[in-house]
Amino acid sequence: MATTHAYISAVGHYVPEKVLSNADLEKMVNTSDEWIRSRTGISERHILDNGATSDLAAGALKAALANRGMDASELDIIIVATVTPDMFFPSTACLVQQKTGAKNAFCFDLSAACSGFVYALVVGAQFIDGGRYKKIAVIGSDKMSSIIDYTERNTCILFGDAGAAVILEPTGEEGVGIIDHRLYSDGSGSKFLNMTGGGSLNPPSHETVDKKMHYIFQDGKAVFKVAVIGMADVSYEIMQRNNLTGNDVDWLVPHQANLRIIDACAERMELDKSKVMINIDRFGNTTAATIPLCISEWWQKGKIKKGQNLVLASFGAGYTWGAVLVKWGIEAPKEIKS
Repeated sequence: MATTHAYISAVGHYVPEKVLSNADLEKMVNTSDEWIRSRTGISERHILDNGATSDLAAGALKAALANRGMDASELDIIIVATVTPDMFFPSTACLVQQKTGAKNAFCFDLSAACSGFVYALVVGAQFIDGGRYKKIAVIGSDKMSSIIDYTERNTCILFGDAGAAVILEPTGEEGVGIIDHRLYSDGSGSKFLNMTGGGSLNPPSHETVDKKMHYIFQDGKAVFKVAVIGMADVSYEIMQRNNLTGNDVDWLVPHQANLRIIDACAERMELDKSKVMINIDRFGNTTAATIPLCISEWWQKGKIKKGQNLVLASFGAGYTWGAVLVKWGIEAPKEIKS
């Protein structure tokens, strides 16, 4: 009797219509299009004016369900990876349940910053592998514009808003699905990338607002040094653990934080750039949404084929980082979207 394990049965994403270009930012802070593109690879990002993270997540989940031909009531679990929840409680996942009609799912949020989707995907896969649950939504969604100081040029240029989702289901097909993973954390890096205001350590007050403690803080140089090594090393590790070379990997799906970090990761894996999913130029860093957003876009364009090897790699605040090896298990859509 064949054992079952988790595979990605559907993907979907939702991106707000409003675009904030580098030219727009030139009017807001002391920066330039050339300065931004040369350092990050970003040309524009999307911003949600009216709404919250749950709206992005619900839009992404509806798209994934439609692509699967599944009703929301069939879902057993909803996991939302985010650092910008609508509120501390209830969970954003519960709000997504209400907005999508997934009345039979139990729901919770997961916080691992830019590694949130990778962590949540592994958690969701464990529920499937345990044999008790059959249909799980894993969503990466962040309204980063809600915690960005648009007078601080080093961070405001980086982030955008988006939501993206996958559906996990069991499969008995050998060699298909979530094959392997490696996850890491290092809390000593917490001082270099954080948002210190609003929690139990620094509850909201006039002082925390005046000190801009409710905005994201990042020591860019410190984070870059460890991110470029961590993401590259864990990607290489997942390949070695599974006896893969760069020739065996069809797609690297990296967290879209910085083009130089992505390039270093591909180089460590000895992977040609044509095998690297990159959309940072159009969306910026959407935190937990970046990896599933890439997957959803590439699948919709018919670029991901059944049986291909995908390496998902991330690095985020915490520090958190990790990689997941996925053997793709679904065909390209019947109607390829341009």
